[in-house]
Amino acid sequence: MLQETVNAPPADSRPWALAPGAFPIAGRRRRAFSQLEAIAVPALLVFAAASAGLLARGARPADIVTAVILTTVFVGSLELIGRSTWLSPLALGVPITAALGIILALPIISLLDFWIPGFDLTVAETGYVALSTFAVWSLYGKLSSKRLRRPRQRVLVLGRAGGGLKLVEELAIHRDLPFDCVGIVDDDPEGAEPWLGDLSDLKYTVVRERIDIVVFADSSLRDVAMPALLDLGRLDLRVVGLPDFYEHAFGRVPVDQLSETWFMSLMYLYRNRYPSFFKRVVDIALAAPALLLTAPLFPLIALLIVIETKGPVFYRQVRLGEGGEPFEILKFRTMVDGAEDSGQALWAEANDSRITRVGKLLRKTRLDELPQLWNVVRGEMSFVGPRPERPEFLALLEEMVPYWSRRHLVKPGITGWAQVCSGYTSDTSSALEKLSYDLYYIKHRSLILDFVVAAKTATVVLSGSGAR
Repeated sequence: MLQETVNAPPADSRPWALAPGAFPIAGRRRRAFSQLEAIAVPALLVFAAASAGLLARGARPADIVTAVILTTVFVGSLELIGRSTWLSPLALGVPITAALGIILALPIISLLDFWIPGFDLTVAETGYVALSTFAVWSLYGKLSSKRLRRPRQRVLVLGRAGGGLKLVEELAIHRDLPFDCVGIVDDDPEGAEPWLGDLSDLKYTVVRERIDIVVFADSSLRDVAMPALLDLGRLDLRVVGLPDFYEHAFGRVPVDQLSETWFMSLMYLYRNRYPSFFKRVVDIALAAPALLLTAPLFPLIALLIVIETKGPVFYRQVRLGEGGEPFEILKFRTMVDGAEDSGQALWAEANDSRITRVGKLLRKTRLDELPQLWNVVRGEMSFVGPRPERPEFLALLEEMVPYWSRRHLVKPGITGWAQVCSGYTSDTSSALEKLSYDLYYIKHRSLILDFVVAAKTATVVLSGSGAR
């Protein structure tokens, strides 16, 4: 009887009408089993690694209990981070998410070591289990991202307008993400590809296509579509707006689909705050020692610059800071002296002929940014934040890129979420992409996100990628 309800419209009602609660139970059970398997397999691997490490010191029955507790704490912490809504694990990446889960678990294990009799772990044993858990979870996550037994969620887009078509295209490109975009529901099928039906068919479409997530691309459809979705009686169905889905899936914001009301989320009453005072304390605590530690490099870098080309060692340039206030940024000079003698401000390009040989080395290693530690100490910049832009480009960017000046809501940084995800700005198109990441950072800024940006920056610096 259930199968008939799912696969055929009732004869005594309008086409595709469904009774509340009529949805494929078997399909939901398969997805639930797949999700359970995605946790159980790496958990067993973590347990095996923990048991091997503990039994190496001599077989004791208590070690098996300890391994079970360790596995529960580590896997629980990893799942908590992996399913968090305050930051997107998909955007952070598997290694960063695994590292955050391990960091969360370590204080819990320390407390258990203090409270539970016989739960005596040495620092070396705890470190071994932590590192092996990180390795197992990261490796399994990498393999799963290649569609090896990773549970995927079926996505339905409501409305081709408001970025709906673009979202379908982006999900088709990013097959590494755990989403299968089934299609679009819209009253007008023209241009809606793949079109699955109109709003009157919505309930049947959700059931027939076994939808997990409904994305409202066209917000004007909410009043019509929500009653139909509620009639299904399914709290496991996820409903989300287009900007929120972009944040979750891509770690950025669809700038061209925003309105001024989106910025209310930055000032929301119950939003977690990242106090400016606390961020300032962290900046000084990091910048001052870093400036002292790297000070011996300054004379060497200065000598290399002077030997190759004539001109000043430091490059001073006016940039826009918090609130749009101008300040003078400091960098080691990497271009020939007088690179902009024409008076026209130019973006740096790949293989820019104005960059010197020493300058290329400094840019590749990011050593040219070291003097900006002084800008951080002075309070003009932060370690992490949107990169400050030149005022000469402001008028063009405000005209071509919507909401560009909203980057000035926070203090600029030496590095930022846009830098580790998108790279340099060379035109208004790349500036739009960069802004999409900057707005994500502004909304979700926190000490944890700053830590993630710092870790990703270290990876970029060590690899030498993205330099110009």
